[in-house]
Parts: sequence; C-alpha cells; structure tokens
Amino acid sequence: MRLAMIFVAAASAVAVGACSQHTQDHADQAANQAAAAAASAGQDVKSAAHTSAVAVDNAVDSTTAAAGVASRKADAAANAAKNTQ
Repeated sequence: MRLAMIFVAAASAVAVGACSQHTQDHADQAANQAAAAAASAGQDVKSAAHTSAVAVDNAVDSTTAAAGVASRKADAAANAAKNTQ
C-alpha cells in the first residue's frame, strides 16, 4: 500500500511538473504576443503623430496663404477705393 502511494505521489508530481511547463509555455507565448501588440501599437501611435504633425503643418501653410490672399485683396480694395475718389 505504501509503495502504491509513493507511485501515485511521484506520478502526481510528474503530472504537475508537466502541467506547469505547459502553463509556462502558454504564458510565455501570451507575453510575446502582448509585447508584439504593444510594439505594433507604438508604431501606430508614432505614425498617427507624424500624420497629425504633417496635417497641422499643412493647415498652418494653408492659413498663412489664405491670410496673404486676404491681405492682398484688402490692399486691392483699398487701392480701388482710393482710385475711385
């Protein structure tokens, strides 16, 4: 009877060890996938920030150009008003 209990205990220890390794393997895979997802998300954020910066630069350029056009039109209107007098 004692020998049977020793065998059961040994078999249980081996099974627990195998399950622990299997669980560790899954945990490692999950951690690797999480790290890859985080790196990908970081690249996406970096790309979005760059795209946003370009859009802001373009908006500034467009606003500056529009202000220049408005200024030239105001000057032209002032000149036309002065010339009509």
